[in-house]
Amino acid sequence: MRIIDSVADMQAFSRNARRSGKTIALVPTMGYLHDGHASLMREGRTRADILVVSIFVNPTQFGPNEDFTTYPRDLERDRHVAEAAGADVIFAPRADDMYPAGFQTYVDVEKVTLPLCGASRPGHFRGVTTVVAKLFNIVMPHTAFFGKKDFQQLAVIRRMVADLNMDLSIVGMPIIREPDGLAMSSRNAYLGPQERTNALCLNRALAAARTLFTDGERSVARLRDTVLRIITEVPGAAIDYADFRDSETLEPVETANEKTLLALAVKIGTTRLIDNCVLGEEQ
Repeated sequence: MRIIDSVADMQAFSRNARRSGKTIALVPTMGYLHDGHASLMREGRTRADILVVSIFVNPTQFGPNEDFTTYPRDLERDRHVAEAAGADVIFAPRADDMYPAGFQTYVDVEKVTLPLCGASRPGHFRGVTTVVAKLFNIVMPHTAFFGKKDFQQLAVIRRMVADLNMDLSIVGMPIIREPDGLAMSSRNAYLGPQERTNALCLNRALAAARTLFTDGERSVARLRDTVLRIITEVPGAAIDYADFRDSETLEPVETANEKTLLALAVKIGTTRLIDNCVLGEEQ
């Protein structure tokens, strides 16, 4: 497995691979890899000749009071995870190579970025779409893989790819959970022992809403009341949002159906966690 840290070297590698008739799969990450990331890599390994994993903590998607400087980083640990999952290349660029002096060009997807995380993290998705567009231009993948835990991010990337006629396929992969139900996330490393227990309220709230929906409840107001009760009874849990949305458009809904997305963002202590489910889908 190769580690490439230069944009020019990564582009040269990908151009040579494509000229040789090889297909490329990309798994974009910010590192501190866990089995959720590895599940994307393993799927990518089955769908392409070459698997590239990008590791880049992207400064443009963090707000001024967010955790960019403290975001967990461990390239050596990541190397072992990526290699075990079958990666051929880790692309770990330098920030000054991705954003050279005088950089001033951004990709801005509009409507679908406004609710949910877009409302509480202004500018976040502009940073995401810009860096992902750059990664697509540098790695030149035929297919890219994203986890559904970041459901809005996946919707935004799909919108960008469609709107800009980008020539690649986007694959959304299921959420990978710990044995107790907590969605895997690099930010779980921030949680203390009691916070780790308290964080299970997100999955409990999702499960309760899905059970009510399966039993015939369609009122979003009543479903939301249940979700809010479960989360707010946990000490130190502060809700950023608990929203029911159409899973394709992210427009709000008042009556739930099989395609309704329940999206959560909750702070446990100082750690902001997200999770979601589509009410009519198997989990």
